[in-house]
Amino acid sequence: MRRRTVRFGIAVIVASLLLGTIAPIASAQSETGIGGEVVVADGETVDSIEGIAGSVTVEEGGTVTGDVNALAGDVRIGGTVEGDVSTAAGNVRVLGEVEGDVAGAAGNVVVAEDATVGGSLEAGAGTVQLDGTVEGDVSVGADTVVLGDDASIAGDLRYGGSLEGDTDAVAGEVTYDPSLGLELLPTIQPFTEWLFALYTLALNLLLGAALLVLFPRFSSGVAERVAGDPVRTGVAGLVALVGVPILLIAIAITVVGIPLSVAGAFLFALVAWIGLVYGRFAVAAWLLGAIDVDNRWLALVVGLAGAAVLVRIPFVGGLLNLVVFLLGLGALAMGLYDHRRRHRVEPRGRAVASDGGSPPAGDE
Repeated sequence: MRRRTVRFGIAVIVASLLLGTIAPIASAQSETGIGGEVVVADGETVDSIEGIAGSVTVEEGGTVTGDVNALAGDVRIGGTVEGDVSTAAGNVRVLGEVEGDVAGAAGNVVVAEDATVGGSLEAGAGTVQLDGTVEGDVSVGADTVVLGDDASIAGDLRYGGSLEGDTDAVAGEVTYDPSLGLELLPTIQPFTEWLFALYTLALNLLLGAALLVLFPRFSSGVAERVAGDPVRTGVAGLVALVGVPILLIAIAITVVGIPLSVAGAFLFALVAWIGLVYGRFAVAAWLLGAIDVDNRWLALVVGLAGAAVLVRIPFVGGLLNLVVFLLGLGALAMGLYDHRRRHRVEPRGRAVASDGGSPPAGDE
């Protein structure tokens, strides 16, 4: 009983940490940290935003009284930022008002129609689209710089790349400067890619450690399935990967089934993540076992760290990662199925006792 209580406590702590990485973040204070999504909703006010996230959004009606400093896949300013915006992102879109400066490296930078940048704009990007107002100077290096019909630049424009649109939108001087180019992107991009890779590795290690602590026997069973019958296990993973989405779509056909389908999709995403971690752990345990090394913690670290490097190999890395994922998902699915089948055939009294919170596959 005591071990179950300890495991439950660990599970609650780990779940809180993991959910904190994917849940939207919003509060009345400064937003600082790492998360899947940072959102300042309509009617909310925060002091500042500093962090790493999949996306950073200031919705229309939302306000940031200070600066926004973000490393993200997508940054969208639909409300008001009273300070500066500094980002490295896939896309930066200013749809509302930034009272200070905007600076960053991105795939695309957009200052939309009716949007306002009160200070200067400095960017290195693939494409820069200006349809709004910039009260200061603009200095951008991009493949293409586009001045829209509603663009207005009160200061000077320095650009590198191809300039399109009506230069009458610029009140000051227009200067071509090839030194602006795209030097900033090759410098920023490797840093951001490795930072996200380390972030993902840390999350996977956290999840893997929780699985090994909470379900040691089940985790060992996953590794044994992968090593003992990899073909059958991989086929089971492929069936699960294809079959579950089809089942969820079938459920969603009915109006009543839509909520169940949505909930099922989230659950399957979690199961797939667990399967990915299990697959990397199991394959590493299999390879280490071939050289007579039996250490599950070493297997976890080697599997996850090795996969983080493996996926960066063009073509081959992605294919091998898919195979590892199918092995992990298949072993997980087979383990859960065997666990459920055992409970069905056990005597009723024992089955009831097992249902009181025991881990899978005899992890007592």
